[in-house]
Amino acid sequence: MNFPKQKIYKLLKILAVLLVLLCIGLYFFRDSLLKQAIAKVKHKMAVSYNSDFSVKEASFDGLSSIKLTDVILVPKGADTLLKIEKIETSVSLSNLLIGDVQVGTLKINNGYIQLVKKGKIRNFDAFLKRNSDDSEKSEKRKYGAFAYRIISKLLNLVPTDMHLEKFQFKIDDNGKTASIAIDKLVLNDKQLETNLHVQSKNFDQRWNIKGFADPRNEKADIRFFNLDTGAIRVPYLDERYSLKASFDSIRLNVEKIDKSGSELHIDGFTSITNLKINHPKIASKDVVIKNARFDYRFLLGDNFISIDSTSTMQLNKIKVKPYISYDTEEDTVYTLKVNIPKMKAQDFIVSLPDGLFTHFQGMQATGNFDYKLDFKFNKNKPNTLVFDSKLNKEDLRITKYGEADLNKLNGEFVYRAIIQNVLQRPILVGNANPNYTPLDQISPYLRKCVLTTEDPSFFSHRGFINEAFKQSILKNIRTKKFSRGASTISMQLIKNVFLTREKTLSRKLEEILLVYILENNRIVSKERMLEVYFNIIEWGPNVYGIGEASHFYFQKSPSDLNVDECLYLATIIPKPRKFMYQFNDQGNLKDYAIKNQKFLKNLMFRRGLLVPEDTLGQLPVYISGSARSLIKIKAPDSTAVKNDSLAVDDEFDL
Repeated sequence: MNFPKQKIYKLLKILAVLLVLLCIGLYFFRDSLLKQAIAKVKHKMAVSYNSDFSVKEASFDGLSSIKLTDVILVPKGADTLLKIEKIETSVSLSNLLIGDVQVGTLKINNGYIQLVKKGKIRNFDAFLKRNSDDSEKSEKRKYGAFAYRIISKLLNLVPTDMHLEKFQFKIDDNGKTASIAIDKLVLNDKQLETNLHVQSKNFDQRWNIKGFADPRNEKADIRFFNLDTGAIRVPYLDERYSLKASFDSIRLNVEKIDKSGSELHIDGFTSITNLKINHPKIASKDVVIKNARFDYRFLLGDNFISIDSTSTMQLNKIKVKPYISYDTEEDTVYTLKVNIPKMKAQDFIVSLPDGLFTHFQGMQATGNFDYKLDFKFNKNKPNTLVFDSKLNKEDLRITKYGEADLNKLNGEFVYRAIIQNVLQRPILVGNANPNYTPLDQISPYLRKCVLTTEDPSFFSHRGFINEAFKQSILKNIRTKKFSRGASTISMQLIKNVFLTREKTLSRKLEEILLVYILENNRIVSKERMLEVYFNIIEWGPNVYGIGEASHFYFQKSPSDLNVDECLYLATIIPKPRKFMYQFNDQGNLKDYAIKNQKFLKNLMFRRGLLVPEDTLGQLPVYISGSARSLIKIKAPDSTAVKNDSLAVDDEFDL
């Protein structure tokens, strides 16, 4: 079908006129539309967030530029959340007509955002509440689509040209304060540069941020530097969480944000130099990571969020290929896979963060290794937990030990326990100590009892028990805290001889690595390890080694201990300094302690470690040694004693 050219021209003219009329209408009614938009925001803030939103003056400057003065947001009954003296911005009217707000330029002068907590009241709580609407929840389950929608809206609100002056971000958490003041921030022609003045109770610094930012094409490459001498310190965390953190520089790169079908891909990398962390739960010293980089690929779909296995984490010379997934398609499943490709053992040792592995400093090794970890937890089927850890060695050999010389266990040495950072008295581990007891002079009953309570598979495992790790992980997940460990005798030995009792991440990681080296390089025999263990562990207040313990409780040598005495000694190992609370005021074991020992005895019967003949003629446990002085025994009633003596006299008179 052909249309005459005249009709086409006429149609175009009509469309042009309509477009002009529309623009004229928008121009003349734009202030009215702006007031309606502000009123709508004000109503939304009041109804949904219980907050007062106000703008003193609002007007258009030209067709798309907007000027606002004294913009204030105050949650009811709380401190002001936002206050800006002057805002100038432009929006795309064409996008605005279809409901898509896209900011073109933005100028802000004199303003602040502050997060305030007084007691339990926070001025931003209303903005954190979740929408309880079921349809909203089901929609949010499509993680990829939801995340892309949020990211697109946020990036549209980031202007292509931006100029901020005298703007502050402040935190006041019950007197713990920090502020970041933007003296001047400029984003022009996709180039970002700003100077920040960072203040907290403990320091005052000036930072510089510069780089590339292209919000419309969803790309960025930004770097943080310190304008002053020294490292950049992170505010607020030290006061709030006792976490001190600093670094020389950080680089944040977003290379691509792409939605393909129902999947959202976010690619880029982040790197940091000379990261220093100090926290009492991490290590007793500063932990320093010289160079770290994370090349990431985040994947979000309808029912999953993951860090793809193509991602790479690099810590100095250590490269790690991680895979992390949260999947809700059928059940809620958490997956973690870690792959360290083949690398030189020495490169691994020198790459360990300073302060986190102090006992490895100076260690040298030859050969190569690779490592794989496979972990999967189904929230609805917890007993199907997968925990598989594999290390493959290639001519791996320790040629020089660091601070922790594991060969020391084979000879005579002095052991000193550290309890609550206090060094205890020295204990000589060797025949020159009269209380030192060789393994073959320790009652076989005690060996069986202690192995049953502490580590039944000691002679067959290589330092770790996978099933115990699984049960420990399950218990910790259920209680949402580290309430249970999976400690073997090998781990206890390493902790006692070479490490401290501090409950830090550093100590636990060192313990795991040292145990692996000890058990997998056959440095010390199992028999020698068990002998040293019996002679150094604490069995009571200031009582070290089974030689001291057998006399302290029973005035016997370790070889003469009977079954029930051995059962008792095995049950006090977890809390030896509180042994006295197992006894009543008559000096006898309380019912719960008797039940514990009966349970242990029956378990050993079932495992064939004891036979009924072993317990024939046994009497209740009686503490006869100096330990008895620590048991609160009720003094006998003097009247009752006197009456008893009279009765005896009468009997003799008869």
